[in-house]
Amino acid sequence: MSRSETTKTVLVAGTANLILAVTKLLAGVVSGSSAMLAEGAHSVADTLNQGFLLASLRRSARPPDRRHPFGYGNERYFWSLLAAFGIFVAGAGYSIFEGVLTITGHEAGGGESVWLAFTVLGLAALLEGTSWLRAYVQARRETRDSGRDLVEHVRRTPDVTFKAALFEDTAAMIGLTFAAAGLALREITGSVFWDGLASIMIGLLLVVVAFALGRDSRNLLIGQSVEPETQRRIRAEIASAPGVTGVNELFTMHFGPDEVLVAAKVHFSDEISADEAEDIAGEIDRRLQEDLPIVRHVFLDPTQSEATTAARAEAARRHRARLRRGRRPVG
Repeated sequence: MSRSETTKTVLVAGTANLILAVTKLLAGVVSGSSAMLAEGAHSVADTLNQGFLLASLRRSARPPDRRHPFGYGNERYFWSLLAAFGIFVAGAGYSIFEGVLTITGHEAGGGESVWLAFTVLGLAALLEGTSWLRAYVQARRETRDSGRDLVEHVRRTPDVTFKAALFEDTAAMIGLTFAAAGLALREITGSVFWDGLASIMIGLLLVVVAFALGRDSRNLLIGQSVEPETQRRIRAEIASAPGVTGVNELFTMHFGPDEVLVAAKVHFSDEISADEAEDIAGEIDRRLQEDLPIVRHVFLDPTQSEATTAARAEAARRHRARLRRGRRPVG
């Protein structure tokens, strides 16, 4: 996944949301539509979140230092978690609250210049569609590299910054549909119920997005391993090295979308020396980083095979038995 591509995607989304946040709120006030106000809150939350995501891209790019020897890649997950929280509070919370007030009659419904609301919805569809198309094109480009279909790639990708932009843009397009339908039904039936219902639906949609992003960010922040397919490739690469007779344990952990740590307990042949084992370990490191560029750190722990350990334990037992027999007094 390209950091520059993700940055461009977030910038496009952020610019679109900043313009729409102002126009949607203005149209919501003029038209008296709670659904439009909910969409305005949605865009405000998205704009704030794009700021979080841009901060995550900048801060995670810092090089390693003494206090953070593996770099700052995990900061992406922290800021994405904040973005998910922002969507839930600023977007979903306000939208549901506004919808409930409208349906229960505590919020005045109806207003003049309804045409302005529909005009803003059309403009929003154009801008949000452009932003969504940018995220979709990036996703399609990355699926060609990963060999997965689009849905599987989006589900598995550890690039939560890109995923947040795509999810927000998709939710925005669906939210616009809810707002347009609610506003149209309000004008046709004369009932503000539909407007309030649309606002609640937008809020629930944002709850789903916030939950999905928060779950993925949490899992990666606490040290998620790579996909099983990638683990199998890593294990096979280590096991195929000359002098390696087996891989006892393999551990992997993401330190960012493009950074993975690999640690393994490896069985080396009894015939090779310590210097040869060190050379083999260096070659394994080089081959892994060539085959899988996301692998940045490789730590191998040489261990003895179970057969070798058992044989040496048996030899030691026999040696101790001979010593005990040799110390017996002659009667």
